[in-house]
Amino acid sequence: MTTAVASNPGPIRRLYNWTISWADHPAGTWALFLIAFAESSFFPIPPDVLLIALCFGARQKWMKYATVCTIGSVLGAAAGWFIGWGFWATVHHWFIPHLFTQAQFDKVGGMYASNAFLAVFAAAFTPIPFKVFTIAAGVFHVSIPVLLLGSLVGRAGRFFIVAGLIRIFGPTVKPFIEKHLEWCFLIGGLLLIAGFVLIKFLH
Repeated sequence: MTTAVASNPGPIRRLYNWTISWADHPAGTWALFLIAFAESSFFPIPPDVLLIALCFGARQKWMKYATVCTIGSVLGAAAGWFIGWGFWATVHHWFIPHLFTQAQFDKVGGMYASNAFLAVFAAAFTPIPFKVFTIAAGVFHVSIPVLLLGSLVGRAGRFFIVAGLIRIFGPTVKPFIEKHLEWCFLIGGLLLIAGFVLIKFLH
């Protein structure tokens, strides 16, 4: 039974393996850009996996890879906004319930009503599914400058931390990244949000 499972991976595992395979391809940097772009609206595999693989292969290029990943992801966020803003009535059945649920989508709408920038930043920096937020931003009429600023701050922070850790610590940090990085992003994002809220309260 174990052999059968290993020889017949599910669709997500196949996509994951396909994403990783670009690390050894001459067009790996372009693949990173396109995957980061697509993940912001519909692709299920986060670009971090290819970013990590590329950085391990060429640690001296960590800033280049983090920058490419950030630009692709922020532009993808804008594409997600336009999907929600202009085409949601036509394409919503492609996203719900295949990529996220109606309950998740409605919850994001409530978060936008409370504080749109913090909602975008939290989704961009932490493991929260970013595509729900980018598409919902268009549906719920979040201003695109707010979306782009929150995406830029959150995504740059996330990708430069990942690439920087690999540049500084090299292969020794790999087990930590694989096991704990998402929790670190989640905790770090919550702490930053708490800081923003505290600053706003003090003013």
